[in-house]
Amino acid sequence: MVNIKSKKKNIIKSRKNNITNISKKSMIRTFIKKTNKAIFNNDKVTAKTLYLNLQSILDRQANKGIIHKNKAARYKSSILKKINSL
Repeated sequence: MVNIKSKKKNIIKSRKNNITNISKKSMIRTFIKKTNKAIFNNDKVTAKTLYLNLQSILDRQANKGIIHKNKAARYKSSILKKINSL
């Protein structure tokens, strides 16, 4: 354990941020699974609405630095290809 007070505060802050980031990544994965499930069930209307929500979530998290911008673009393009092929 560190002895410097500011480093102790940094450890507490990084643990709190880590929990928050894990939650946000989990939300992304949940929306991807919901969208893929709608695609699998050939429900194009539901898939489109879920995709719009997913798109805004991905862009928001990419701007915050939770995920990389290219990763967000990859997710969006692959899901949109699946939706358009329905």
